[in-house]
Amino acid sequence: MELKNLVEQQRETLLKTLQACIQIPSVQEEDGSAYPYGANIQRCLEFMLNTGKELGFKTENLDNQAGWCELGEGEEMVAVLGHLDVVPAGEGWHGDPFSGEIRDGKVFGRGSMDDKGPTVAALYALKALKESGLPLRRRVRLLMGTNEETGSADMKYYLAHGGETPVMGFTPDGEYPLINGEKGIVNVTFRRELRQSGPVRLKKLSGGSAPNVVPASAAAELECPEDLAGKIVEALPEKVTCVPIPGGVRLEALGVSAHGSTPEQGENAVGRLFLALNALPLEGELKQAVGFLAEKLGMETDGKALGIALQDEVSGGLTFNFGTAEGDETGLRCCVNYRYPVTKTLDNCGPKFQTELEAAGFQVEKQTHKASLYVSPESELVSKLLKVYVEETGLPPVPKSIGGGTYAKAVPNVVAFGPIFPGDEVREHKPDEFIEVDRLMQNAQIIARAMYELAK
Repeated sequence: MELKNLVEQQRETLLKTLQACIQIPSVQEEDGSAYPYGANIQRCLEFMLNTGKELGFKTENLDNQAGWCELGEGEEMVAVLGHLDVVPAGEGWHGDPFSGEIRDGKVFGRGSMDDKGPTVAALYALKALKESGLPLRRRVRLLMGTNEETGSADMKYYLAHGGETPVMGFTPDGEYPLINGEKGIVNVTFRRELRQSGPVRLKKLSGGSAPNVVPASAAAELECPEDLAGKIVEALPEKVTCVPIPGGVRLEALGVSAHGSTPEQGENAVGRLFLALNALPLEGELKQAVGFLAEKLGMETDGKALGIALQDEVSGGLTFNFGTAEGDETGLRCCVNYRYPVTKTLDNCGPKFQTELEAAGFQVEKQTHKASLYVSPESELVSKLLKVYVEETGLPPVPKSIGGGTYAKAVPNVVAFGPIFPGDEVREHKPDEFIEVDRLMQNAQIIARAMYELAK
């Protein structure tokens, strides 16, 4: 098909654009700039819009919240939604996480798979569609967001400030064949004040980089008498080490990072640290708080100890990730990320969790919630995209439900379509994130064809 050839002709330019995009560390920051999510995310948005303009597209920047490149005319619009923000790099990389290095047929870097690679692929798919001259009755808009990883406030802003709703669309930020169900996602930040007593006291604690990433490391500094230090070492479990410091010890826990939607694929260092602390001779309020966090959260991945281990046949079980924790002499603050099945609601799990927290002396400071999503396999949107998938790959077109959350929850008439193929290694949110060059180009070809099928 002509579209496929036009996409392939842009391989070199597409790769250079992706490398330059990855080299902008677009992690959300409160950096004192005038931009809603920080100067680096703004740089990335401007880079992609400028690239789109150079490729001959009409572009628009909506108050630095989101931007788009658009092709064609017509009253109706179909959209491809990508995001330019990325989760923090974290630890465990074997190179610069923002290099965009191409090695062994792979593009490495934070965002290469999630979601800069697919977004850049979509830009050049749109260029291929433009050059093909194929007739379109709907406009095609590549909508690029800046806040997907931390709440999708950008898409809320887009819709609230006149952003056009697509008649159909997809986000290349999930898996093939197609995702028609997404679990509800809840982030809960909670805190407990502490009045410490006893010979062992917490001085400082930290672990995790984001609630939707399984933490790979965590540490706590404790004040304790010298004669207790040896007993603390004896009580430590595997993968927790003890280092002497002035006036006490420092405990360091190691884990294995993974995406928050699949916590069972990782090992939670924050949970491991609290399990270790719970084995120590703590007293009073510190003992109570640590005991709750160790026994009810710990390294669990399903919420069973909290009584919220929900299940359904469509999407499986609730997943639970103890994402971040920080503390000092005055208190502990933690954040968890849990995802409930697509046929359930927040009422089935949220009140129970909050009751458990309050009974343990914690208060909820903040909660964000994205309700679950389910789109019928018989819908026009799903049917058309699965047709493209079958014709481009020859693989079975069975849609699926996932624990991850995408822009499909934020914008009506959208589902997740790609970029991960069945059986491929999932690298998003992990160290050494990459996308294979051949898979990147295959995605660009599928996206171009899907744009055409929805807009023709």
